[in-house]
Amino acid sequence: MLQDDPRAVLVDVRTRAEWTYVGLPDLAEVGRTVACVEWTSFPDGAPNPSFLDQLAEAGVEPGVPVAFLCRSGVRSAAAADLATAAGLGPAYNVADGFEGPLDQTAHRGTASGWKASGLPWRQG
Repeated sequence: MLQDDPRAVLVDVRTRAEWTYVGLPDLAEVGRTVACVEWTSFPDGAPNPSFLDQLAEAGVEPGVPVAFLCRSGVRSAAAADLATAAGLGPAYNVADGFEGPLDQTAHRGTASGWKASGLPWRQG
């Protein structure tokens, strides 16, 4: 979608701490940057009251395809639902997120998700 539609937006809804210490998708190959809009804040987990306004600032509007990404797909699913309810998108959830589920050794980023799939990313 990001390669095929120049209007499409990837929104990473993780926290600033996750972007900094875990990494971010690298969209340089498609000539874009990821839009970073927190769904909740760290460390208190408070919902972002400006979420929809910040999506608009990132170029998300009706008719613009938007994919939401979080760590494992839970927060991004909620973000996609909210965007859809607000008339934005079409909105999609990156189901396994940036790091995917826990593996057999209780670590993320190895079983599935953006990183494990070999998609481009960079450290904070």
